[in-house]
Amino acid sequence: MISVIQRSVRYGCRHFSVSTPRKNPRLIVEETEGVRRITLADPKTRNSLSLEMLEALHSAVVKTDPALRCIVLEAEGKVFSAGHNLKELTQKEGKGHHNRVFDACADLMLGLANLRVPVVAKVDGVATAAGCQLVASCDIVIATHNSSFSTPGGNVGIFCSTPGIPLVRCVPRKVSAHMLLTGLPITADEALRAGLVSKVVTQEELDAETQKVVDAILNKSSPVITLGKRFMYRQMEMSIEEAYREGSCVMVHNINMKDGQEGINSFIQKRKPNWTHEKD
Repeated sequence: MISVIQRSVRYGCRHFSVSTPRKNPRLIVEETEGVRRITLADPKTRNSLSLEMLEALHSAVVKTDPALRCIVLEAEGKVFSAGHNLKELTQKEGKGHHNRVFDACADLMLGLANLRVPVVAKVDGVATAAGCQLVASCDIVIATHNSSFSTPGGNVGIFCSTPGIPLVRCVPRKVSAHMLLTGLPITADEALRAGLVSKVVTQEELDAETQKVVDAILNKSSPVITLGKRFMYRQMEMSIEEAYREGSCVMVHNINMKDGQEGINSFIQKRKPNWTHEKD
């Protein structure tokens, strides 16, 4: 049986406990005022994405809370995440375990994309292989100049096929091919130019810039952001004609939501909107 760490989390006047495995991963989950902060806290393993860590992350990400508005994902140490724990991928572990690892990884990455709230990655360090995949799967990425990103699996005989899935959907083909085929890292500034990162700041600016992004999300209507995020990803797989057809319907629905009309009226009346946060 895996022992666990219990951390009391305060949200308003409510408290609840989040349990995380102690055996290998350490994950810190804190939630307050609609913001859930998830910290990879296993620097001894370079915050590797073991099966336990993947499952703990997935549980922390998808935990239901109607008051949730945003998730911030960060890490302790100089390495954001070095990717999968290669000790779990030896022949001794067997294909059954390997399947569980990659199924858990896919569940986590898809969970991030399908989540109704934005996910902000706060990166100050190295993100490699599945660690780079984790960054690429987040909605917004704020990184320091000390950060770098790579998919070097080929160096140890394991091509980064699954890390390449969100990567090729974030950056141009020539950049993703360079990263996947050579394994060479790109700097934070190169990642910014390629579209893997949203903004690059100094270490001293990282907390403030992340908070600026979170505050901007919190100042908007929750159901409007949910509607927008879902269509934003859905339309990426559509033809431009289909995207415009469905996008027009989404816009009409958005306008006729309570918060859609509140936003329009507040603009006309030159006042701050008073969001209801109601779905319809």
